[in-house]
Amino acid sequence: MKYYLLTLGCPKNTVDSEGIAMLLGNAGYHGTAAPEDADVLIVNTCGFLEAAEEDSLANLRELAESKRRGQVLIAAGCMAQRNGSRIVQEVPGVDGLLGTRRWMEVVPFIKALRQGLHDGPAAAGRAFGRYALLGDAEAPLTGAMSRPAVLNGSAYLKISDGCNAPCAFCTIPSFKGRLSSRPAEAIIAEARSLVASGAHELILIAQDTTDYGRDLGQPDALPGLISAILSATPALRWLRLMYAYPGHISDRLIEVMASDPRVCHYLDIPLQHGHPAVLRRMYRPSNTDKLLETFARMRSAMPDMAFRSTFITGLPGETEEEFAGLLDFVRAIQFDKVGVFTFSPERGTPAFDMPDQVAEEVKIERHDRLMALQQRISLARNQAQVGRTLDVLVEAHGEMEGMVPAGAARKHRGRLRRQPVSLARSYRDAPEVDGLVIVPGALPLAQFATVRITGAVEYDLVGEAISA
Repeated sequence: MKYYLLTLGCPKNTVDSEGIAMLLGNAGYHGTAAPEDADVLIVNTCGFLEAAEEDSLANLRELAESKRRGQVLIAAGCMAQRNGSRIVQEVPGVDGLLGTRRWMEVVPFIKALRQGLHDGPAAAGRAFGRYALLGDAEAPLTGAMSRPAVLNGSAYLKISDGCNAPCAFCTIPSFKGRLSSRPAEAIIAEARSLVASGAHELILIAQDTTDYGRDLGQPDALPGLISAILSATPALRWLRLMYAYPGHISDRLIEVMASDPRVCHYLDIPLQHGHPAVLRRMYRPSNTDKLLETFARMRSAMPDMAFRSTFITGLPGETEEEFAGLLDFVRAIQFDKVGVFTFSPERGTPAFDMPDQVAEEVKIERHDRLMALQQRISLARNQAQVGRTLDVLVEAHGEMEGMVPAGAARKHRGRLRRQPVSLARSYRDAPEVDGLVIVPGALPLAQFATVRITGAVEYDLVGEAISA
């Protein structure tokens, strides 16, 4: 039996897909990159934004249209949980829905679906009966996540699911439910397993990593969890923290990050805006003076700290003055990395029908202005790295055009040729979302090298290998 698994959306979905693949492998299924060869087709959908839903539907339609007799097509993940009825209505070829906290039952679910296909018509139009495993989005997370997944020396480690933040623009609590923290012992056991499998970097992820443990009566439990992971994995080189909520960054967390060199001096803090009035309408922490103080405390403890954030332009009611406040805020913090999104009105959220909706062209124009500002800041932050010596994790090989060396044959002088390069990341770069360090030569993959930074552009650095 073969399966084809397509993952859409964020790293949290990637972790769940890795768990699905592990369970299928343990049950004797073999993965294939060719949908036509598979007995089971699974799309782990994203449902965060309308655009993400449309992408999920397009991929499901493509698979449904080419589905052969006997194949099973499953829509899993966020859109299945949030808007399964739309999937059923718009993609009749889908045979089953698998929700965000039921993927652990994928093997018996497939067996039931295949039996259903054998006994009668496919599940089209009946996906909320026998053919759905949506379950309770509030169900607690327990035990190990049952997944392998070490890619290029790196692995994601999910510590919780769900979210308690009531952000006005966000749909996640509607299909992910409230915060559910995994038991610390299960996380630590998985960390040991990942490092034993070759992970040099562990990336802690959740909807809000800094809220870990609050549902267990343990506020500010993240620093203790980080310390426990580090103690249990002495061979680990990097531990990276993603998705921190600004109001939950404690002095204890800063101390733990600063005290162990294996914790990357990097933090992703999705702030969404920088003007107090807009943040209040977002139902987000709105004390920007306190935010500035938090960044100052972290930079005082870790002067080489790299910060990433995301912002939204065009929330209903955003004035030009408020947007100018966001620009001033970004100038004041000097982020290393920034992602910018235009506001998307999502049905079911408080912001969907807020008054004073901003015109689409204004959202886009503000997006472009903010990105132009951040590109200048990012370039300056990257240029400040020139001359530094950094350890990098090599992820891939590529080629770039370069000049033939001066000692080459006379007939080749002055001509361009393709030269091998290594694509790597420093502590300042998270996988998939940040830049790269480009190093001439083919360095060993999934291993660390030491490089001297010799050049910089807006998003990437250039270096030369000192040792590998």
